[in-house]
Amino acid sequence: MRILDIANSPAFHLEEAQNWAGLACGGLIAILLDIPLFFIFRRTMPRIYIIVAEVILIACWLFGLTLPLIAATIALMVGIVFFFIANQSESRTLVANNMVGKANNPFRRKKKSAEVLFDRDAVYEKIRDAVLTMSEQKIGAIITLEKKDSLSEFCHNGTMINAPVSSELLLTIFYKGTRLHDGAVIIRNDMILAAAVAYLPTTRPLTGKYGLRHRAAIGISEEVDAVTVVVSEETGRISIAYQSTLDTVSPKDFLVRLKEYMAMDSVLEGSVSEE
Repeated sequence: MRILDIANSPAFHLEEAQNWAGLACGGLIAILLDIPLFFIFRRTMPRIYIIVAEVILIACWLFGLTLPLIAATIALMVGIVFFFIANQSESRTLVANNMVGKANNPFRRKKKSAEVLFDRDAVYEKIRDAVLTMSEQKIGAIITLEKKDSLSEFCHNGTMINAPVSSELLLTIFYKGTRLHDGAVIIRNDMILAAAVAYLPTTRPLTGKYGLRHRAAIGISEEVDAVTVVVSEETGRISIAYQSTLDTVSPKDFLVRLKEYMAMDSVLEGSVSEE
């Protein structure tokens, strides 16, 4: 086995049809591999790692670099296994549901659930009352409001509540003396589904100082289209996370901004604002 055989490498013999065919097959295999992996790995870092590894693999093949080709192949396989382990919740959900379990999985046809009639404005106002009180008293909180993507799978690692939304209940849950104050509350329509729910925090580098709640809020916003409200325990500042964006809002504008985010349908592309 030759470790270095540049003279006979495909890059110097592109006039041969078999080399073009090999290059095309390599690119096609990489694309077919990326499609399912990118749906499983929602973070930016694993995607960049996979793409870079594949580019190195193709380059090594083109220039006949046998040893680097083997090393890059091993690195790609080890990286994929590592990211599977690091993203157990996403991977476990997909495998357990035969690759169709996630609400935003494109291989699954989204079921249209019957629309539940309730007073949205009344629910938003109850959330507003609780959030403003927690902001004034500097009580840390993270509240996620479900939109189109189901959040049922995330409820499994929390405590099921299944109670109507009320400002008093939200304040009780996030009161520091209760065992449910750590973690997120998930709200569907006018019901609190679960409390003490743990989210995977974002792995993106962020500008400014962010606590675990804010990173968790951005993390869940990278996975589903839900709207997540965060109250800082240190400053009492109120933020809203949606589609990978964290927006700091003033108490007087909170209700209006919450309604705006809940009414949004399009995917937002934006940067994280400083807290």
